[in-house]
Amino acid sequence: MEEVKVPSPGESITEVDIASWTVSDGDYVNIDDVIAEIDSDKATLELTATASGAIKIKAAEGDTVSVGDIVAEIDTSVEAPAGNSAPEKEEKAEAAEEKVAKEEKTEVAAAPSSTDSNAKGHPSPAANKLMRENNIASNQLNGTGKGGRITKQDVLQAMAAGIDASAAQGWGGSREQKREKMSSLRRKVAERLVSVKNETAMLTTFNEIDMSYVMEVRSQFKEKFREHHNVNLGFMSFFTKAVTEALNAFPAVNAMIDGNEIVYHDYADIGIAVSSPKGLMVPVVRNAEQMSLAEIEADIKRLAIKARDGKISIDEMTGGTFTITNGGVFGSMMSTPIINPPQSAILGMHNIVERPIAVNGEVVIRPVMYVALSYDHRIIDGKESVSFLKMVKEMIENPSSIIFGGKDPNEVLLGL
Repeated sequence: MEEVKVPSPGESITEVDIASWTVSDGDYVNIDDVIAEIDSDKATLELTATASGAIKIKAAEGDTVSVGDIVAEIDTSVEAPAGNSAPEKEEKAEAAEEKVAKEEKTEVAAAPSSTDSNAKGHPSPAANKLMRENNIASNQLNGTGKGGRITKQDVLQAMAAGIDASAAQGWGGSREQKREKMSSLRRKVAERLVSVKNETAMLTTFNEIDMSYVMEVRSQFKEKFREHHNVNLGFMSFFTKAVTEALNAFPAVNAMIDGNEIVYHDYADIGIAVSSPKGLMVPVVRNAEQMSLAEIEADIKRLAIKARDGKISIDEMTGGTFTITNGGVFGSMMSTPIINPPQSAILGMHNIVERPIAVNGEVVIRPVMYVALSYDHRIIDGKESVSFLKMVKEMIENPSSIIFGGKDPNEVLLGL
C-alpha cells in the first residue's frame, strides 16, 4: 500500500485545502496521474499519484490538511484494467477534453449531496458564469444536474436551441442562503489586506494621462510588432517600462522596510496583477528594467496563461519590488489600489475614456486614463510619490522618452 502525502508547496506554508479530486474512490490510477488539486494560501497546485494501483481517498473535498498528512492510499497489488483505457482516461489524454472534464467535476462537486429542492434551479459555477455573460436567467433553463441543478451543458443546449429573452423575469432569486468555506488563498488575501491597512501609512496620489500618443504608436506598429515578435503590443508593456525608468529615478518607491532598515533594490521585479479562476494573482516579471517591450509582453503573456491554467508556481509570485494592477479591463474609472506587502507602492491603471481636456489653451477631446499610486508614507515622501507618478505620465504621453530614460530625445542626441 502506497501512501499519498501532502507535499510542501513552499516555505512557511503548513496547511492546504483539498480543492477537488479528479479521480473517484476505487479508481485505478497510473503513477504521475493528477489525482487532486490543492489550494495553498498562495497558489493552486496539482497532487499526483506516487504509484500505480487502486486509489482509496482519505480526505474529502474542502478539508484543510497539514503538509505531510496522508490524504490517499494506493493499493499497488491491484492490476491495471485490460488496456487501461477507460473512457475517462482517454478523455484526460487530450488537453481540451480534460478541461471540460474538470468543469463537469466541479459542477458535480458543487451540487448538494441530497436530492431535495435546494439545488433545483441553481446554476453550477461554470453555468453561472456562462449565464451572466449571455444575460440568461435561471427560470429560462431546465436543470438536468443532480437535484435539478443547472449545468454548463444545460446552458449551452438552451443557447443552441434559442432562448426567448422576453421570458426573463429578473434573475430568479430566492430567500435561500448558502455558506461556503473560504479557501486558503482567500483567507490569506484577507489577512494580508487587513494587515496592510493596519501596519502601513498608506496614501494615494492621482494623475491623468493623455493616452492618444501611445495609442497612435500602438495602432501604427501593432501588426508589424506582432509579426516580428510573435506577441501582441499592449499598454501594459509601455507602463511597465515607464515604471522601471521612474523607479530608477526614485529608488525609495522601489524599496521596502525590513525592521529598522530600508532595503533598496538595484533591479525592478514588477508584479503584474492578473485575474484567474482562483482569484487575483500577481506573478512577477523579473529584471523588467533590462527588458524590451517585446520581452515584457512575452513574459506577461507566459505568466498570465500559467495563472489562468493553475500552473503558476509560488516562486513566480514572490519577490516583487513593485506592482501594477489594471482595473480598467473591468471598466474601473478610478480606485485606490492597496499595497502588496512587503512592497511600498502599487500603480493602479484604469479605463480609457474620451474626455475634454485643455491643450495649448484649447478644449479638445482626448482618450484619458486616470492613474493612482498608493504608497507607504513611512518610506516614501509626498514629493517622491507625486514626482514618480508625474514621470510615468510624461513618458506615456511621450513614448519615445521611455527609450531615453525619461529624457528628451533631442537632449540625449545633443549630450545635454
